[in-house]
Amino acid sequence: MIRFGTSGWRGLISEDFTFTNVRKIAAAIAAHVKENPDFGASSPDYLLKRGGASPNPPEVAVGFDGRFLSPEAAQEAAGVLAAQGIRVLLSETEIPTPAIAYSVMAKHLVGGLMITASHNPARYNGVKWMPFWGGQAPQEVTGEIERHVDLSGEHAVKILGADPALRRSWIEPFDFAGPYIKQLLSLLDVKAIKKARLKIAFDAMHGAARFIIAPLASSLGIEAVTLHDTRDVLFGGRPPEPSGGNLAELSDMVVSRRMDLGLATDGDADRFGIVDSDGHWMAPDLVLGLVLDHLTARRGLSGKVARSIMTSHFVDAVAKSRGLETRETPVGFKHIGEFMRTGQYLLGGEESGGLSIAGHVPNKDGLLAALLAAEIAAYERKPLKAVLAALFKRVGPFHQKRLSVPFDGLRESEEVMESLRSKPPLEIAGAAVWRIDETDGFKFILKDGSWLGLRVSGTGAYFRLYAEAQDQRRLESLVRCGKDLLKVKR
Repeated sequence: MIRFGTSGWRGLISEDFTFTNVRKIAAAIAAHVKENPDFGASSPDYLLKRGGASPNPPEVAVGFDGRFLSPEAAQEAAGVLAAQGIRVLLSETEIPTPAIAYSVMAKHLVGGLMITASHNPARYNGVKWMPFWGGQAPQEVTGEIERHVDLSGEHAVKILGADPALRRSWIEPFDFAGPYIKQLLSLLDVKAIKKARLKIAFDAMHGAARFIIAPLASSLGIEAVTLHDTRDVLFGGRPPEPSGGNLAELSDMVVSRRMDLGLATDGDADRFGIVDSDGHWMAPDLVLGLVLDHLTARRGLSGKVARSIMTSHFVDAVAKSRGLETRETPVGFKHIGEFMRTGQYLLGGEESGGLSIAGHVPNKDGLLAALLAAEIAAYERKPLKAVLAALFKRVGPFHQKRLSVPFDGLRESEEVMESLRSKPPLEIAGAAVWRIDETDGFKFILKDGSWLGLRVSGTGAYFRLYAEAQDQRRLESLVRCGKDLLKVKR
């Protein structure tokens, strides 16, 4: 059964992720595009962007990362779309997901299909679909795609071979990197970054950003040293997720070479990781607050702020200090993207390393986030931890933690969640529970202002545990209680 999660569909290679299933999804997307009046080629919003004339045929961007079989799966998907009367712009190389999203917007395409499993381990691959506005597909779109897949059953999917598709111009090789790089540069203070002459280490994590780093660094006058910038379908034996535990080598390089910053992006470059000049990894929640304060105080920008429910309240505190309104969403950048596409929001972010800003795609972009961190370093001329310390003095301290806790099966996860629903705790770590938010899992907000979040991941077989407090000792108490509630054996 093919079902989309918080950010696309993912499955184990050869078991779930097969050419057969990729073809089914591509055919379902083609049917959705042609039949659905709200999200397809006949959408009024889409026709308005095209100047009132419906393209004949509709066009879709197709990209892929460096995972095992990703290029081949992209070719299969392109052939299916072409066979269904949809013209395809097919990436010439591995490409970040936000680059596909940007071209969908800039070229007024019907949508973008990306072959990737993002930050998941090497044994996974998957498919992301972005409608014509360049954001992640909402539930009503993915539900429609799932329905078309279910209706297809075991019927063979029609596919147009690569050679005839190219000869007839149904598939066109396309460079998505060039326009994307220009877009990123337009969102940065290039002059300030060049003037700072930064020294930065960049960990591509064997991901799709590896082709983008050098031209960006050159354009920004950055002295860049890169790590893991080759294709490796095993990702060096670690998941391509830019978390603190996966960036030890980057941290060592930053310290040993006395660099200003360490930057990293995940497998499809939509998530970011930041390492400060002393080698310490910075939680994405903190980076979101730093970027928001920088854009308002240094760049004079304004607008609303959107964050996911499990993201630090530090973002709210910074927004409040600058007179900005904050909106909370369920987990998943697709929800944040719905706000971002209105044009009223300056920044959207989530604790898992997702960020976008006004004037860009309503989709998370790890490279943009990393470069904005570099811009902060260029402006401030001091370590990010010093900038953060000054911000804490103004809005108060925030300490947070995020853990992934594996479970054995769906039944176990359902039992734990039902137990929390039927018998919720009235006290956690010695503080009374003030409010329980069940928007996405459980968020226990305590009377002392700290909180604990528990939910089932939408991208893997594990629970997510989130905690935030005003000091480290209180934080650890919340984490211990969270593990107890999840029945984790310690």
